[in-house]
Amino acid sequence: MQDSKEIDFHDTTIEQLPAPLQKAIAHTTWTTLMPVQARAIPHLLEGRDAMIQARTGSGKTGAFLLPMLVQLDEKANHCQALVLVPTRELANQVWQDSQILFKDTELRAVAVYGGVGYGKQTDALKAGAQVVIGTPGRVLDHLLKGTFSLSSLKMLIFDEADRMLSMGFYPDMKKVQKHLPKRRVHTCMFSATFPIHVMTTANEFISEPTFISLSRDHTHVTEVEHLFCVVPGMDKDRALVRLIEVENPASALVFCNTKSQVHYVNTVLQRFGYDADELSSDLEQNKREQVLKRIRSGTLRYLVATDVAARGIDIPMLSHVIQYEPPEDFEAYIHRAGRTGRAGAGGVAITLVTTVERMQLERIAKRYAIDMQIREMPTNEDVQKIVAERVTSLLEAHLRERDRLQAERSQRFVPLARSLAESEDELAIIAMLVDDFYQKMLHEPLVRLEQAEPARERSAKKPSRRRKDRRHRAANS
Repeated sequence: MQDSKEIDFHDTTIEQLPAPLQKAIAHTTWTTLMPVQARAIPHLLEGRDAMIQARTGSGKTGAFLLPMLVQLDEKANHCQALVLVPTRELANQVWQDSQILFKDTELRAVAVYGGVGYGKQTDALKAGAQVVIGTPGRVLDHLLKGTFSLSSLKMLIFDEADRMLSMGFYPDMKKVQKHLPKRRVHTCMFSATFPIHVMTTANEFISEPTFISLSRDHTHVTEVEHLFCVVPGMDKDRALVRLIEVENPASALVFCNTKSQVHYVNTVLQRFGYDADELSSDLEQNKREQVLKRIRSGTLRYLVATDVAARGIDIPMLSHVIQYEPPEDFEAYIHRAGRTGRAGAGGVAITLVTTVERMQLERIAKRYAIDMQIREMPTNEDVQKIVAERVTSLLEAHLRERDRLQAERSQRFVPLARSLAESEDELAIIAMLVDDFYQKMLHEPLVRLEQAEPARERSAKKPSRRRKDRRHRAANS
């Protein structure tokens, strides 16, 4: 990792940019560069690998598209820049921005994503689009089909990397990596947060990244992002479920103020199919030992606990702290939030509050000078959209792994699948099958204690490929 003292972090202005970039900006409504653009563009123009902390809507798309104007060869009709994104919506957004910024050039971009046909995407790729913007799963599909090649790649961009991992794209990202040139490729990763699992993934793709945050006096990743959501008191349990579905934390510690609330929240999470368990002071000793065993082994994804019960417990790679309610004691907030964002990595602390509880949280933020940001609570429609895209990528990845005989066997069910899809009354069957697949792939416990082997026997055996993949999904999804 580069020493921050050797890095020039002076921001740039539009007037200081190369002429092609200034000409492209003239087609926009920008009067000045956004902070992430002013800070990141000089590094990208110099070809430095970087990890850039930037939220959605910060102007980061321009930060990586503008340097392409001078770093790519518009006369060469092959892929020179690959932009990996978490959703089809973002792929289209980045593509639309490219159409504005590339207007005076011969650079062509194509957006590729799942859930739609291959035809137009294949045509654009075969025509030699220099910039490919897509979700990892569909990009991998085209690479395997030989539609395009990464042999001449110059730039690799990961946009919203934290969301990409939460979508379950880690296995596809690693498979795309196998198609990268053996030589060095200029690589940058943009992410709102850099928790441990994102940092670990970044190190698998970037050897010596420069860290760039938007804070002028920080040249490192900001440790914890403090967020809160305002929800009706009667809707808190379902709000927590919607939040978990959207965030899809690698691991989370959910705090409640009372033992009865801990038990209720844990029951809700378990009934929804999440790998959750609870700790409170009145838990039976044998049950407590089972929970602690899973915590120590890193196989429990969601722990619901009171402040007292969680005292002294260290959860490895904790990406999220979720507070079902703000603590009654101000100092307890610091202890709760401090469970994530350790060892130089980032983390997220989210608090669910009613209108009345919001005043308590704001007093805590004021006392400790915490930059507390409000986040809109995801709606049912938001959840449906995200899980639909997530499960589509998982299904496409599962389909890619089937051999010819398995594919032939599947043909027996094509007529049935078609008839079920055409019948409104039978849609519940398809929804049930998709839901079961989704839960198994994303939320099934890594190890069931009642089926677990003794530790010495387990350590002596080599993990199966399926178990390895599931462990990656839990740590990187």
